[in-house]
Amino acid sequence: MPIITLPDGSKKSFEKNVTIDELSSSIGSGLAKATVAGRVDGKLVDASELISQDSEVVIITNSDSEGLEIIRHSCAHLFGHAIKQLYPNAKMAIGPTIDNGFYYDIDLEKSLNDKDLDLIEKKMKELAQTNYSVIREVVDRETALKAFEDRNEEYKIKIINDIPEGEVIALYYHNEYTDMCRGPHVSSTRHLRSFKLMKIAGAYWRGDSKNKMLQRIYGTAWANEKDLKNHLHLLEEAEKRDHRKLGKELDLFHFQEEAVGMVFWHPKGWSIYRELEEYVRRKITKGGYSEIKTPQLIDKKLWEASGHWDKYSEHMYTSEADNRELMLKPMNCPGHIQVFNQGIKSYRDLPLRMAEFGSCHRYEPSGALHGLMRVRNFVQDDAHIFCTEDQIEAETILFCNLLKEVYEELGFDKVSIMFADRPEDRVGEDSIWDKAESALSKAAQATGLPFDENKGDGAFYGPKLDFYLHDAIGRVWQCGTLQVDFNLPNRLGASYIGEDNNKHTPVMLHRAILGSLERFLGILIENYEGKFPLWLSPIQVALTTITSNADDTAQSILEKLRSNGLRSIIDLRNEKINYKVREHSINKIPYILVLGDREVAENTITLRRLGSKDQTTLNVDECIKLIKDEALAPDLI
Repeated sequence: MPIITLPDGSKKSFEKNVTIDELSSSIGSGLAKATVAGRVDGKLVDASELISQDSEVVIITNSDSEGLEIIRHSCAHLFGHAIKQLYPNAKMAIGPTIDNGFYYDIDLEKSLNDKDLDLIEKKMKELAQTNYSVIREVVDRETALKAFEDRNEEYKIKIINDIPEGEVIALYYHNEYTDMCRGPHVSSTRHLRSFKLMKIAGAYWRGDSKNKMLQRIYGTAWANEKDLKNHLHLLEEAEKRDHRKLGKELDLFHFQEEAVGMVFWHPKGWSIYRELEEYVRRKITKGGYSEIKTPQLIDKKLWEASGHWDKYSEHMYTSEADNRELMLKPMNCPGHIQVFNQGIKSYRDLPLRMAEFGSCHRYEPSGALHGLMRVRNFVQDDAHIFCTEDQIEAETILFCNLLKEVYEELGFDKVSIMFADRPEDRVGEDSIWDKAESALSKAAQATGLPFDENKGDGAFYGPKLDFYLHDAIGRVWQCGTLQVDFNLPNRLGASYIGEDNNKHTPVMLHRAILGSLERFLGILIENYEGKFPLWLSPIQVALTTITSNADDTAQSILEKLRSNGLRSIIDLRNEKINYKVREHSINKIPYILVLGDREVAENTITLRRLGSKDQTTLNVDECIKLIKDEALAPDLI
């Protein structure tokens, strides 16, 4: 007679062993319909799991993150069932979950296409509608091998042979189809309703290019149709906003094979880049930072002394000159300590804030590269604050307020913080960690921003805060960071003279607001869908004429616009005005000014704002002043 304790402390007793499904049914029909799995004494199990002794039980439903993960994993099995019915000779490899869904790698002679995906998805839905039960059986190695040998599933056999002795092997029976997994999985396909197959890609077996190329089919799965539709809508929005597509359409940048993972900035893209950099430069200068510049190539000895060579060498570009090994810097911190180490520092000099727009190179695998979001050469808006332990909290609060202000001025109203405390493998005394963690936690709370903890995920040298901004379509991006470092200043001999006239090692706060300018610009492009605020727009004004009689006047107005610092172009083509307006609107130019015979005679100009059908006729000087005032960067208003 197991007695089951539920999360609210209530207890239920049963006269016989009971499954998670039966437990939820005894509580209510609504809960029973939503039950996907359970957690028994802390262990995640299938809803068909029998509870045979007194236990603490949490029922996992389709609204829980763990439940959604199980639905997605089970959809991978449902995919396997469907494809084996349609293509009996297909050989199944692996089918794990990923963000928002799952994939399955298969070995199939036929090359699948989008029409085949539609057919497979239709079969999956037919099977799911039958509400068949999914049966789990724990088996020994020999039984598992025989199950897949009989089906000629060579990849499953390889997986079984690699499973360590003593590890549980479980088979899942989907009617005539058998799959293998640790689980848990849904106990019935009634939970599998809201899914869609998305795309086909190639993938080497076990990620090794020496192995056979398999077909990888990606799918997405959700707890209900509403969530699925929302996700598909988000994907549509994300596709429209893809910075790579917009970068090409708006002539901002490009990539090419001769410099893999490195950006070729075009005039328009570089204009945005410079405006953003100058904006941040003004903000940090006002915040008490001194800007420095450190070398690109630094002797290997410094990277060995800092510890980066041992931990990061595979991502570093190397060179050689004068019989010395040189490294292109992947980060700026060791160089900043070299600047700090010049001359004797006193406690009165602290906090000392050093900033650099530092160009870094990191070797990222080609498969990880993704437009501006993941590159091999990037510039960090990097800074390091050298301070005492007692100054950590105050400096953290100052930085958090600065970061919050920058994000808001750049159009990101929703920002959240993740606080990561000490990992098991760390340096430094616990008393110092206590002080640093307390300071960071208090500072994060003082910002008023949403704040969560990420236990044990701090750097080995200190705790950290990671900052997340939320874009226009709800996606979350980790950009800013603040990390407390007790280790590197000591390794590289940084010191200051304290009030006691003795040498002390400063605390080093690593911090960035944007993170990488390249990646942040990718985020900005997608957030604004290419329609930048006026101060960032590479071309702020397009001056167009209706007739050639207005050309001379237009040229003089163009000079006025440019002398007032407005990035402007002129369009004197012999085209209809509606054609010109449409073309400049497609290019997302914020202001289109129209000049015809009437405007020339009256010293006026007609103004149209991007996205608006309304137009206003103003005196030329009034128009220029209006645009100039609006074109100020947010920190200059």
